[in-house]
Amino acid sequence: MQWKDLKARLLAANPVRLTGEPADQYIARSAAGPGAGGSGAVFFAMGSHRVKLAISPVSSIEIAHRGNGTADLYIEGQLIAGHLLEPGFHCPDQAYITVTGSCIFACRYCSVPRIGGKRKTIEEIIRMVESVRHRIHAISITSGVLSGIEEEESYVLEVVKHLTSFNLPIGVSIYPTTTTPDRLKELGVAEVKFNLEAATPELFSKMCPGLNYGLLWQVLDRSVQLFGKNRVFSNVIVGLGETDAELETCIKKLTSLGVIPVLRPLNPVADLAGTPRPSAERLKKIFAIHERALAAAGLDPRLAVTMCTNCTGCDLVPGRDG
Repeated sequence: MQWKDLKARLLAANPVRLTGEPADQYIARSAAGPGAGGSGAVFFAMGSHRVKLAISPVSSIEIAHRGNGTADLYIEGQLIAGHLLEPGFHCPDQAYITVTGSCIFACRYCSVPRIGGKRKTIEEIIRMVESVRHRIHAISITSGVLSGIEEEESYVLEVVKHLTSFNLPIGVSIYPTTTTPDRLKELGVAEVKFNLEAATPELFSKMCPGLNYGLLWQVLDRSVQLFGKNRVFSNVIVGLGETDAELETCIKKLTSLGVIPVLRPLNPVADLAGTPRPSAERLKKIFAIHERALAAAGLDPRLAVTMCTNCTGCDLVPGRDG
């Protein structure tokens, strides 16, 4: 079985049951994103390929940890040998840190506002990076919104200033103001990710009340001017109710700007808890569309050095999973 086919099946069927030897050092816990507030996840790898899978005691898919990271995956009667990856923070090889674990907005697919996590101090963030410095190649920063978009930006900028001393590539993904790309570029940030989340403005207004879809497009365009091609990314969730044609239009519009789309299969939590995940067949169909659009625009996800496109755990990524 091709890796792409297996990964599509796993992303569609998520989560998995973790059995066998103790595996605490391999469990990643998230304060933001699709796994926020859950019971953790593991990164199962075969060679250079990886997939991030949430943990649940009732899943029909099993990962049996044999010790020292060696693991066997059991899916639909098949046994697939692999290994577990040890996360830095949130994902392997990076310190991917959520600055503020709460948010004043209420996007319907997101658990963060319900969790109401705290804001990390700059000292705390520095200690976190120091604790994994020996096994990471990048720092990635994301954040909720504690009290306002401008205030959050200012705080994240202060965080970034203090992290530049590690001399590692830094990626940043926050909800932006019009000047966020310029300010991040001035600080030496390597890559940015500003998330459209929805394939159409209508879906965005339904899913993210109070936020500005047009602003995100404006900021993405400006970011490519500043950071260049292959250094700007945008999450688009697959499974919010968009058609394949609408998703293809969004993908092509992003790639034509020089933005690499991050196509994130819906994790049905918060207000969307009863919504089905996109099927493996749909994920593979969208992957082919994504692959063609990237090639036509001369974009290469393999060049990403930070954040989701470098990790590849949660998404099918052309060039990395093909």
